[in-house]
Amino acid sequence: GGTVIGSARCQDFRTREGRLKAARNLVKRGITNLCVIGGDGSLTGADTFRAEWSSLLAELVKVGGISAEEAKRSSFLNIVGMVGSIDNDFCGTDMTIGTDSALHRIIEIVDAITTTAQSHQRTFVLEVMGRHCGYLALITALACGADWVFIPESPPEDDWEDHLCRRLTE
Repeated sequence: GGTVIGSARCQDFRTREGRLKAARNLVKRGITNLCVIGGDGSLTGADTFRAEWSSLLAELVKVGGISAEEAKRSSFLNIVGMVGSIDNDFCGTDMTIGTDSALHRIIEIVDAITTTAQSHQRTFVLEVMGRHCGYLALITALACGADWVFIPESPPEDDWEDHLCRRLTE
């Protein structure tokens, strides 16, 4: 979504001036309910916006950006936050939005690589998405029967290269 429409990681919203502009746009359009789908940055930004809402409205009234009546009609801003992250690293949810589609794409690639690896009798190393969370790597390894998996939560031992080479030649 945000990546495609160009709203992902909006730098303007990181400033009070950007949030003032956003608040004015919402008030002028009569929007008082937001559903924010994103990761840490989006949800942190939404929380900041929520916390500042009253002061943003007061400032907009003071500078003539909105009328007192518009501020009164928009005095409450309801925000629902939904975790949209491929990392699946948010407590209290079975699977975050984006995880399943990322896993689906990874398995498609693994299927294509497996055929090539088998026909050429080669070993392939695949790096998957997931920043600091090994969920996608771990689930991919389970789903495709990988011989080895590295995840950030359990870093490899110092001699992992030698151990891996021994396992591949056994």
